[in-house]
Amino acid sequence: MTAKQPAAKRYIVRLSADERERLDAVIQKGKSPARQLLKARILLKADASEAGEAWSDGRIAEALDTSIDTIARTRQQLVEGGIDAALTRKHSPNSARKRVFDGAAEAKLIALACSPPPKGRQRWTLALLEDAVVELNIVDRASDNTIGRTLKKTRSSLTSSSNGSSRRTPTPLS
Repeated sequence: MTAKQPAAKRYIVRLSADERERLDAVIQKGKSPARQLLKARILLKADASEAGEAWSDGRIAEALDTSIDTIARTRQQLVEGGIDAALTRKHSPNSARKRVFDGAAEAKLIALACSPPPKGRQRWTLALLEDAVVELNIVDRASDNTIGRTLKKTRSSLTSSSNGSSRRTPTPLS
């Protein structure tokens, strides 16, 4: 398999002696996440300073069994953001959705699910709980799926007649 080669390197890695020492320490320690170790190795191989090896992206990809795109992104992160930006994962605060049920709302939901069901019903269903949490202004909106996931975190299922436990009953000795 031949790796694709970029026409010209836009981001050239030149590490200082301190940065090289830091990357060597990360690799030798071996306690870092695999992604961080890979990026440290990429940067050391791509280093075009006098102490570096200045390997091509294709050679690095083959040696470290990774893609050329990963190498290019790692180079770019180092040049644009520094060594910390290249080694650590960037977490976007907007990437994860906000929780529908915080601690207080979750407690109210559990209390509601433990309470007697509405008139004419034997037990709470997820659809009934979905309507009730909105009516009681516990949350603005929630799906039955979200309610089911939230209740599943508790020790027993609060919306079913049995809690799903399958313990064996001891058989009498004869």
